[in-house]
Amino acid sequence: MRKWISFPQTQGTASRQAHADFPEQAIYEREAGRSGFFGPATHFHHKHAPTGWTNWQGPLRPRLFDLNKLSKIDTQDPWSLPKILTNAHCKVRKWRLHESMTRLVRNADGDDLLFVHAGEGTLFCDYGRLPVRDGDYIVIPRSTTWRLEVTSPLTILMIEATNDSYQLPEKGMVGNHAVFDPAVLDIPQIDEAFLAQQDENEWQVDVKRHGQVSTITYPFNPLDAQGWHGDLCVVKLNWRDIRPLMSHRYHLPPSAHTTFVAQRFVVCTFVPRPIESDPGALKVPFYHNNDDYDEVLFYHAGDFFSRDNIDAGMMTFHPAGFTHGPHPKAFQAGQEYRKKFTDEVAVMLDTRDALEVGDAATHVENPDYVNSWKAKTE
Repeated sequence: MRKWISFPQTQGTASRQAHADFPEQAIYEREAGRSGFFGPATHFHHKHAPTGWTNWQGPLRPRLFDLNKLSKIDTQDPWSLPKILTNAHCKVRKWRLHESMTRLVRNADGDDLLFVHAGEGTLFCDYGRLPVRDGDYIVIPRSTTWRLEVTSPLTILMIEATNDSYQLPEKGMVGNHAVFDPAVLDIPQIDEAFLAQQDENEWQVDVKRHGQVSTITYPFNPLDAQGWHGDLCVVKLNWRDIRPLMSHRYHLPPSAHTTFVAQRFVVCTFVPRPIESDPGALKVPFYHNNDDYDEVLFYHAGDFFSRDNIDAGMMTFHPAGFTHGPHPKAFQAGQEYRKKFTDEVAVMLDTRDALEVGDAATHVENPDYVNSWKAKTE
């Protein structure tokens, strides 16, 4: 058994509570916390922005990747996609699919989470037929056989839970129906269209295990289920069905927006919401040291209110070990309460284990991103 050393103390000039009513001479709050946003934490109040660096040397730095510029991701074979970020428990890839898949695939290494960034189509899988569109999360349990038919070209962010599974977060005092009601989760249907795609032609299934692909050939379409019952299946959730937790008096941490949980990482979703209205409340993300987790953000749509010059399809990577937070202009706008509503949609991945940057991401990196915090407020 272990227990954190915990006996709350106060030194010097500090606010009475986190993220609100900052001292006039120290408006820059920095949270240093453990275990993501669930462990012990201290909130410092600084005279200067904790991100006000003038120079940065070495590999540990905030990074920005323009995934719109990725090459070699237009393929029917998801297992050949280059890895953007990876560790032993998580693999991140991006996929563009222009034509319907002519082969089936199966991942024996772990669950897959597909986030549809653009396009429209249909997923055919062991469990039936499921229409998909932009903004959909699709959870595919390990060793499910599936393929996609394309109505309009699909762009997909793939997050593999290696040797793991996706589950829902514990919602605690707000109850099971908060954030999104499980009733909005869609499942595949054994319908006429699914039965109609069954045939006696030869089909091949590309199975990935330990990162290696084997091909199984059938003299018939193995997606030939006539029915099923149980509580394990593919599920779909669209971000438009997420109703975020909000507080007009307190800026909630990213953990309040958790959508899916694996053993060594979480996936959160930021969706449009009102900005805090209380005069003393912080109105932008707080500066923080999330020293136990690497943080990844994929920008899907809108104007991400804590960042400058970030477009849809880009990805930021903030590895554990340094303070990060809003850009200077965003912080100033928050102080002045210029915006009353956020309009961004973004997928956040927080991993307990350090991520390695793949060559594909390095080739589309903006190396000047680390300097974007240098800008002076007007």
